[in-house]
Amino acid sequence: MPGTAQNRQNAVKAVAAEADLVLVVGSGNSHNSNRLVHVAIQSGADAAHLVESAGKIDEAWLTGVTTVGLTSGASVPDLLVRHVLDWLARRGYQHVEELHAARERQVFALPTELARPQLAML
Repeated sequence: MPGTAQNRQNAVKAVAAEADLVLVVGSGNSHNSNRLVHVAIQSGADAAHLVESAGKIDEAWLTGVTTVGLTSGASVPDLLVRHVLDWLARRGYQHVEELHAARERQVFALPTELARPQLAML
């Protein structure tokens, strides 16, 4: 069973051939996020860039672009991705199609200190 990183790479492969530009939301020091940029280029995207937030997107990248693919590193909060979607929508990219290459069901356990019920002392 493929892991989250492989699932995202498979999804990028599916989108990249149709996208003029692929944006990957993630940290510059994330191997996973950098790999997604590389996979996008190898899979046919005209351009791909890693951005840490919507504020890091260069509007010049959108010149001549009709289709933008968007993905993120595995540990990127959904809020950052939504900010990029909002940023793109304000620039005319309102139509969004969501691709689910695989269902991710990764669960992280709470640290023991947080998982135990706490007793209130009166």
